[in-house]
Amino acid sequence: MSSGAKEGLSVSYSILPIFGGENYDFWKAKMRTILLSERLWSFIERGLQEPEDLSQLPVAEREKFEAEVMKDAKALSKIQNGVTSDIFPRITRAKTAKEAWDTLEKEFQGDIKAITIKLQTLRREFYNMKMKESECIQDYASRLAEVVNQMRTLGEEISDRRVVEKILISLLEKYDPIVAAIEECKDITT
Repeated sequence: MSSGAKEGLSVSYSILPIFGGENYDFWKAKMRTILLSERLWSFIERGLQEPEDLSQLPVAEREKFEAEVMKDAKALSKIQNGVTSDIFPRITRAKTAKEAWDTLEKEFQGDIKAITIKLQTLRREFYNMKMKESECIQDYASRLAEVVNQMRTLGEEISDRRVVEKILISLLEKYDPIVAAIEECKDITT
């Protein structure tokens, strides 16, 4: 048994998604799941809580804080290893996982105003989306799901019912009998 295992430390071998400047929202969602699964997400949400005077802490609390520092370093390491060498310089000065995360989020997701603008554009796309003559239902549903997922990633709450309703009202007229049958026989809320 390794000394790490004796001390209660575990080695994790998560395959990290690599962010190279595109599809930040998808990378963010994957990284969040990995950090949650390894109980490191709290360091992104609240950051590392440093005591005012470390030297004044009792030994047990100092050891607890040192363990927290190691967990934060582990989260920071995952973020650093989850970006390409082109993106890494943007976070090299970050001392904590939260600082690195916030830096990437600000640059690639934008501030509240940028998110609001992105959401407004996606809402417009969602409302205006219709099935194309050359498209099969599955392709249309996938195209719509992509827009919905982007909206959800940015914090928009869209119920499955609303998505189903959108699909049903935006299909081509040739599907009207099928839509009527679905609406009559099925509970579109589920």
